[in-house]
Amino acid sequence: MGSSGVQVSVVMPCLNEEKTIGTCVKKAMHALDEMGAPGEVIVCDNGSTDCSAEIAQSLGARTVHQPEPGYGSAYLKGLKQVRGRYIVIGDSDDTYDFGELERFVVPLQDGYDMVLGNRFKGEILPGAMPWLHQHIGNPILSGILNLLFRAGISDAHCGMRSFTKDAYDKMHLQTAGMEFASEMVINASKAGLRIAEVPVTYHPRAAGSDSKLHSFRDGWRHLRFMLLYSPNWLFMLPGLVMMGIGFLLLLALVAGPMQIGSV
Repeated sequence: MGSSGVQVSVVMPCLNEEKTIGTCVKKAMHALDEMGAPGEVIVCDNGSTDCSAEIAQSLGARTVHQPEPGYGSAYLKGLKQVRGRYIVIGDSDDTYDFGELERFVVPLQDGYDMVLGNRFKGEILPGAMPWLHQHIGNPILSGILNLLFRAGISDAHCGMRSFTKDAYDKMHLQTAGMEFASEMVINASKAGLRIAEVPVTYHPRAAGSDSKLHSFRDGWRHLRFMLLYSPNWLFMLPGLVMMGIGFLLLLALVAGPMQIGSV
């Protein structure tokens, strides 16, 4: 437990979520009360032009402001404010149920360093995730991450997860965009942290609540980040393949010139 007496810190990034932020804050606070855990809710407003920040603050959340745009930027600012030993993060669009805080905290108390929600082992409600994301985008990106970094994670981009304060300090996170989610899993795997997965239910967005995700642009950001973080796959392996092809051609020319068509 931190010196402030706070045990669990819940952090939510927020950009124009006035239709759902109140529900998320209320669920989180109720869950903390049910657990009997001294806690706090931190909402990091990322430039909202609606009443999101005011709503969160009126319900007892601690509101901080991050003028620099980006999913990762919002989290980095919010995570600097935490006072608890256990940290739970999740989107403020009510697609994840903050009433399920306990299942993200108990494994940390049992010795795990990080807990990731798993939507595919839980339930994806109708309309919650586009077909392209559910059957192509997320499985492929998670598969590539596991191939490159041997993380062994089934849903590497679930937006609800938890970790200890010590684990957060070991991850050295710094990306500003959506690739923040990949960076967290990769750095946790590289640091040898113990990771658990728990099934979660993924809910449709509320009417009038707009998604901040751009499928192809953000998918490319994840893929680019993973490749740049894995130079053996990005540079060495292709280089070895090309060198091998060149060596085979060289062997073929040992006996003399080759004629291919008119060349």
